[in-house]
Amino acid sequence: MMATNAYIKLVSSSAKKDITLEEVKELLLYYKNITSKTGDQLDWNYEDAAFPYEIKENEEAKGKWFYLFSNQDRYRTIIIGVDKETIVSDDGTEMEQTYIQITLPESSTFGDKGKANEFCKFLAKKLQGELHLFNGRIMYYYPRK
Repeated sequence: MMATNAYIKLVSSSAKKDITLEEVKELLLYYKNITSKTGDQLDWNYEDAAFPYEIKENEEAKGKWFYLFSNQDRYRTIIIGVDKETIVSDDGTEMEQTYIQITLPESSTFGDKGKANEFCKFLAKKLQGELHLFNGRIMYYYPRK
């Protein structure tokens, strides 16, 4: 599988205009926490199935990106980073827009792609962002006028 990317763009009507890598980690830990509570209600160890990863960070990646690592059969790696881009708005003014990039490296499995899509949708919904999926489609989670 070739490396592919999905993006969650924080647009002007998003819940937040800016996000740090630490805040993205906190949202993923929140996701892990709420899925474990679902597992408690179902009396099943759902947490491992819903979030089969460990959050890891390299020295050279500090503050720029981290990766989710799994040693389960169906899952390997998902890379998550935060960056900014300059966009031109409808009235011609330039402005900075923050985005979260989710990358599936070549070593990723189809299980990783499924989980990455789940995490993308969760993050986009929480942040009311614009989700650009791996297949090029766009989902809008922010209030549109």
